[in-house]
Amino acid sequence: MSTAWARAGTCYAALFYAFLYLPVAVLVVLSFNDSPAMGFPLLGVTTRWYGAVLADRELAAALVNSLLVGAASATVATALALLIGLGLRREFPLKSLVFPVILVPLVMPGIVSGVLLLVYAGLAGIKFGLWTTVLPAHVTWVLPFAFLTLQPPVQRLDRALEEAAMDLGARPGQVFRTVMLPILRPAMLATLLFSFTISFDEFVRTLFVISSDRTVPTYLWVLIVERTAPFLPAVGVVLMILSMSIATAGFLLGRRNSGTAQQEWSHG
Repeated sequence: MSTAWARAGTCYAALFYAFLYLPVAVLVVLSFNDSPAMGFPLLGVTTRWYGAVLADRELAAALVNSLLVGAASATVATALALLIGLGLRREFPLKSLVFPVILVPLVMPGIVSGVLLLVYAGLAGIKFGLWTTVLPAHVTWVLPFAFLTLQPPVQRLDRALEEAAMDLGARPGQVFRTVMLPILRPAMLATLLFSFTISFDEFVRTLFVISSDRTVPTYLWVLIVERTAPFLPAVGVVLMILSMSIATAGFLLGRRNSGTAQQEWSHG
């Protein structure tokens, strides 16, 4: 009986991983397919689609927009998450409501969020654009992830280090810069990279509030709807490598937890 269950578990795991990674493998294969049509059969091997990706000026402009908006939204969300986390270390009225309110964007469907942002921007007379509507939409979406990533290291901060610095005459600003910030720096860098990845890939909310400018996801949507470009698989591979590289860097930085920095301070 146990052998049958083990085989069933093995088959389930194999099907599960095939469902996850087989589309990725197909995407990589199609990116090298020497065919003017996106799909099978394979007519040969070529790298010209990667050259077409590098030569596409509209894609380059969309990539720049995604990088700029992603960097800005990640910076704002990380700063807000840090301030909220530091504030939650103290007691204040309605403190228990802060956590659920921050997580509302996670449980709200993306289409609903996009419609609400669209209606609000229209009623408020806000001009649609990358910095007027897309950036606030991305910050709203990214903030819960940044908060969940940064909150545990903030809560693990040793108050004894802060008290020792204040006993030595350091002001609150000096305590933050010289004691708390060095301890939290690895977690903040990991949060920045993680938040950037989420913002870079955001599509649904962006589609509702963007203007004539394009981010990478919305530009790819236009390519799919208006014309089936044969270099789309190559674009997917390039973006996948970029996202995986950023996520890996964030993961490696996240392993350097604040405990290591606290030990250095305690021995310093």
